[in-house]
Amino acid sequence: MNELGAIFKGTRRHLMSGVSYMIPFVVAGGILLSIPVALSTSTGGVPAEGTFLYDLYQLGVVGLGFMIPIFSGYVAYSIADRVGIAPGVIGGSIAVSIGAGFLGGIVSGFLAGIICYYLKKIPVAKSIRSVMPILVIPLIGTFAVWVVMKYILGVPITALMTGLNSFLVGMTGANAILLGLIIGAMIGFDLGGPVNKVAYTLGATVAMSELGTWGSGYIAAMDVAICVPPIALAIATFILKRRFTVEEREAGKSAIVMGSVGITEGAIPFAAGDPIRVIAATMSGSAVGAAVALALGAKSSVAWGGLIGLAGTGSIASAFVYIIAVIIGVAVSVVVVLLLKRDAVIHEEPTASANAAAAGDSFTLSVD
Repeated sequence: MNELGAIFKGTRRHLMSGVSYMIPFVVAGGILLSIPVALSTSTGGVPAEGTFLYDLYQLGVVGLGFMIPIFSGYVAYSIADRVGIAPGVIGGSIAVSIGAGFLGGIVSGFLAGIICYYLKKIPVAKSIRSVMPILVIPLIGTFAVWVVMKYILGVPITALMTGLNSFLVGMTGANAILLGLIIGAMIGFDLGGPVNKVAYTLGATVAMSELGTWGSGYIAAMDVAICVPPIALAIATFILKRRFTVEEREAGKSAIVMGSVGITEGAIPFAAGDPIRVIAATMSGSAVGAAVALALGAKSSVAWGGLIGLAGTGSIASAFVYIIAVIIGVAVSVVVVLLLKRDAVIHEEPTASANAAAAGDSFTLSVD
């Protein structure tokens, strides 16, 4: 039981492992899907069958299709090492096939990881020890995951995911603005941590459910929220240098680049030194930016952020709204962080020249 407790204690690490391996599939698949849709003149956005653009579109669909299986496989990998990958990936595929979506991917990943972890601990004869990790454990683990997902947990998880997707996709008007505020606040709260990733993965799941139409308002809102924190804090360091340390001002130079390519973690160096003020600012800006994107009708098919998310907007009007939402979100974050830090006292380390001058003064005084 202690070992099982330790596994669940490391839940954040296991989930982050799955997300980190999943992200390249989401980005590659989303971009490959968005390019042909953006270039197509067909009604509804999907290129006509039999064309090169349609084939490219299908390639994007295939890429996105790996999202949940890869996520599930590497959650299991984080728990049980390599023997968990095959049961986890196959379990994730089962989750997709029964409509259990991202929540099913979480369950299948943990299920595969735990089963394989304990199968590794079974004492076996030396003669068959070498085939355990390549044959016995993946085989038994995959079968066990299939039984549980297919006949026990699949139905309730599928019902929950169906209801959640319908709720998110169906929110319009004032409810859509509220949804944008919630999405943005989650994205801006822990800057790439588990709360951020919950909002991200829900967005990616919605993107999968809406394939065949052009883009998603949820995705656009998420994309805007992702890039606001690092860009805003970078700009703040340029506007009011005295309220930031030398290290933070240096971090600002790279943060604006990271924000432009959708890496929210670029804001972490600022939050580490002043978490209350900085997180209040990042949550505010991301929430407002996401709400503006949803309210004004921005859509995107690329579940990422920054310039990469902009590539999935598909039309000049949607791209314009996307940019406006980013600018407004950044402006809100900048104003909030500057207001909150207006009384902050920054204790700078002495520079090398100041140290040398101080040493010289001390030497002169000692001689006199």
